[in-house]
Order: sequence, then C-alpha cells, then structure tokens
Amino acid sequence: MSPASRYTYLGPEGTFTEAALRSLPEAATRELVPMVSVAAALDAVRGGDAGGALVPIENSVEGGITATLDELAVGEPLMIYREVLLPIAFALLVRPGTALGDVKTVTGHPAAQVQVRKWMAEHLPDALWESAASNADGARLVQEGRFDGAFAGEFAAPTYGLEPLATDIHDAQNATTRFVLVGRPARLAAPTGADKTSAVFWLRDDHPGALLELLQEFAIRGVNLMRIESRPTGEGLGRYCFSVDAEGHLTDRRVGEALMGLRRRCLNVRFLGSYPRADEVAARVARGTTDEEFTNAADWLNRALDGRA
Repeated sequence: MSPASRYTYLGPEGTFTEAALRSLPEAATRELVPMVSVAAALDAVRGGDAGGALVPIENSVEGGITATLDELAVGEPLMIYREVLLPIAFALLVRPGTALGDVKTVTGHPAAQVQVRKWMAEHLPDALWESAASNADGARLVQEGRFDGAFAGEFAAPTYGLEPLATDIHDAQNATTRFVLVGRPARLAAPTGADKTSAVFWLRDDHPGALLELLQEFAIRGVNLMRIESRPTGEGLGRYCFSVDAEGHLTDRRVGEALMGLRRRCLNVRFLGSYPRADEVAARVARGTTDEEFTNAADWLNRALDGRA
C-alpha cells in the first residue's frame, strides 16, 4: 500500500488505541501500523510515511494525554480530522492456569493504575505494581513471565496467549477515552452542525487577567469551551500555552471571529482543526451569535458607513 493508505497508532498490537482505530470504517482498507510512542505515530505522518495517525488525547478519569497535547503544539503543524470515543474497561490478563492467589506482581500503563486501584485494593491488596509503556506491552511482559498479571483490554488476551482472570474492571463508571485521527493540514470539510474546533494559543505576556481577556474572546461570541488545559512551554517556570476544544466549526462566524480575536492578542495561535463530534451533539448557539445575526450586524454597519443606517 502507498503511505497515504497507511495509518499509524500508539502500539503495540492489542492497545485500546488499536481498538478505537479498528472502529473506523476506513480502517478496513488501510494498513494499520503500531508505533512505540505518540511522537513516533505523529512523526510518521509529518514525514509522509503515513496518511494518518490515531492517538489518545483525553481520558474522562485522568484528563488530557500530555504526550499528545505537547506533540500537537510543536513541530510541523498537523490537523485533527475526526475523533473516536471508546468506553474503557480493563481485564486482568494472566498466563493459562494462573489463579488469583498466584498474582503477586501486576503491570499496565500508568493511566490504567488510576482506574483499577480500588479493585486492586479489594482483590489484590498485596500485589506490587510496576508501570509498562502501554497496556498491551504489559500483556507482552506477562507472556514473557516477567509479571503475573496485566491490566489491559480483554481483546488483547488472544494476541499474547493469555486468559482474562477478571473482566469489566473499572473504578469509575462510564470511563471513556477520546482518540483523534490526525493528518497533514488540508482544506476543511463542511460543517455538520455538530462539530468541535481545537487550537493552541500562547500568551503574549504575563499580566493580571491575561487569560481572562483571551477567554472573553469566546464568551462574548457565545462559543462554549469544552476543554481547556495549560501546558508548560519549556521556556521556564510560569511559561504556559493553552490547549482548547471549542463547540462549533471554524466556518461558524462566532468561532472564526473568536479565533481571529485570539490571533490579534496572542503571541501565537495554532489551529488544530474543525471536525465532527463523535457524540453528534449539535452546538448550542446563543441568541445574537448565529451566522445570520453576524451577517445582519455587518450589513447594518455598512449601511451606517453609507449614511443609510
């Protein structure tokens, strides 16, 4: 297959990221290539070795996935084209013949530990935890005999010759991870009416109310922010950029003008894309912020300039 028909993802095989990718209809016609890290998956797209990459960006328990947020904020620009929401429940995977009393050491991705620690306290109070690069990598380590059990997706068991000793493990009900399909920048698809816009912006200078001033660019135009997170820029303590998801599409006047307002005020703004919401929830548009009302206001201003207001 050509590079354009290749999708990379955070591997190895058997990760939740792979499960999310395989839920996309187009995955059936793509070559799916696991990568060792989020950075490697995205760099394959930047380098032209893949047409897209699916990576985790947000978890309902832990919040933003910092590796993804940071990678999207630096380097050659990339664009988000769609998102996938995947309910997360873990299974305790063990080698065949292992009983619960035999499990003395366990592993998994650090994010998994947060979601299973109450279950462990009840069922494996004396087991020692050591983190792995991913949940699937933890399953591989169990296969190799380095740990007694791994917390991973139940679907990973056949890949690594393991058995699920316990299933549907999750301390938080309705735990969900959000994944994004990322590619090289291109012309935006048409809005659907249920869209999300992502961006990163950097403060021009630090002063009282600086962030509030920028958030008002969204508020006064009736744009709902669905997520905002600060990330250090690496330029010293107290230096941050802000990653946001806003309700709506860049072609919506309220969203476009809000980002133009940021561009005027900020040191830099990186547009990360407008794409359909996975939950298909239509945007809430406040009175006075519809495209028609923006157009009517602009027409009124033109008439005023011509002496016809």
